Amino acid sequence: METIDPKQRIAQGENTITEFKENFDQEVIETAAAFANTDGGTILIGVSDKQEIRGITIGKETLRDVSNRISQATEPRVVLEIESVDIEEKSVLLIHIAESSIKSVSVKGRCYKRVGNSNRVMSPQEISQMHLNATGQTWDQFSVTRAGIDDIDEKKVGWYLTRRETIRNVSKPQDMNMAAFLKNINGISDDGTPTHAGLLFFSKHPQRRFFYNAQLRVVRFKGTSVTHPVIDRLDCDETLWENVDTAEEFIRKNIRLLSFRTSKSFQRDDKFEYPLKALREAIINALIHRNYQETADVRVFIFDNRFEVISPGTFPEGVSPNEPTHKPVNPTLSQFMFDVGFIERYGAGIRMMRRLCEEWGNKAPRYEFHPLETKIIFDSPIQESTYVEINDISEQLNERQKNAFFYVQRHGQIATKEYVAINNISRKIAYQELKDMTDKGLLSTTGKGRGSRYVRKVSD
Repeated sequence: METIDPKQRIAQGENTITEFKENFDQEVIETAAAFANTDGGTILIGVSDKQEIRGITIGKETLRDVSNRISQATEPRVVLEIESVDIEEKSVLLIHIAESSIKSVSVKGRCYKRVGNSNRVMSPQEISQMHLNATGQTWDQFSVTRAGIDDIDEKKVGWYLTRRETIRNVSKPQDMNMAAFLKNINGISDDGTPTHAGLLFFSKHPQRRFFYNAQLRVVRFKGTSVTHPVIDRLDCDETLWENVDTAEEFIRKNIRLLSFRTSKSFQRDDKFEYPLKALREAIINALIHRNYQETADVRVFIFDNRFEVISPGTFPEGVSPNEPTHKPVNPTLSQFMFDVGFIERYGAGIRMMRRLCEEWGNKAPRYEFHPLETKIIFDSPIQESTYVEINDISEQLNERQKNAFFYVQRHGQIATKEYVAINNISRKIAYQELKDMTDKGLLSTTGKGRGSRYVRKVSD
């Protein structure tokens, strides 16, 4: 144990490795566990949190009793040393806690960690990750003992090699069998047993046989709540990269598309309500950075007014949407996705989604956090819960009216003065052209006089 000067430690105040307590209580045991789960530390009993030396009464059995109470209440038992010292003619008990070599240490089923000068209850993800860190591995690098090399689909390995060569210019290995290659990339372990990453990326049916919680579920609701009717749904249960492509096709069919045919050609100018590349990135991030030790699966919900991706688990410690550093939860899966060009490294995904939404004219994606899951939300620029698609309007509207129609799709309504501003025309022409759009059933009016607004026409 570290030799310290108690007076110097008291002068430094409470921090990540020092705690003051006036008396022995349950919090002392929790602090001991928190120190053991973090970097170790010292508890000084007989000192107030204001650094005042109060002292305690110490009998013949005090040291043994305190030591036993801490040891018996922690699982596995913490390693500690305890001593009594006199400071300013008062007795103070020093409890030195070593960092545990076996983590995580719990007290009555709860695990604590030291954060600043306080103890915090660890989340299930943090506990799981602590177990993995103790072995020097991450979840995706562990092998699945009930799986074998026969569960790997050689065609999918071939696809990966071809794709990696095309995207990353990495030549296919020569004179190397599939097992040897997979071992090199952590697809199988040294004993030939497939890893979690290997199965999720190369197996024939990973969800059906090994990972029931690894499905990707995509649902289109009619309305703005999960209590509303389901219009369409899809359960994706193949490899991760196959699920991404399958989900994208589903999304293309279930998000709205404004389609205009220009008067100068027969080609359409199509634009989805969300940038598809940003939605795809959000799904990929959810699949490779999720906590697979949680029983929930990744869910994609499409509502009338938003698009949500819900992923089990939370951001790694020190990583947030505002600080998107590269700290993958499942580094082997991340590497596989990088190899085939589905992602880029260094936290680029979050920044890319923001940039794409900005270029698209949409709001930046926002996040909601829960102790067990993370949700990313893309707000639709179309705020009504009901929307009517209008095709081939080029023959019905002039260019100024098309500008106004796009404006209404984004803002829900337009006034005559706004029509004047975006088209740089007189109020008289604006009124005539807006009236023409209402006569054609494309817009409807609300309000009277100068307070009139033109809104989207909703079908009966």
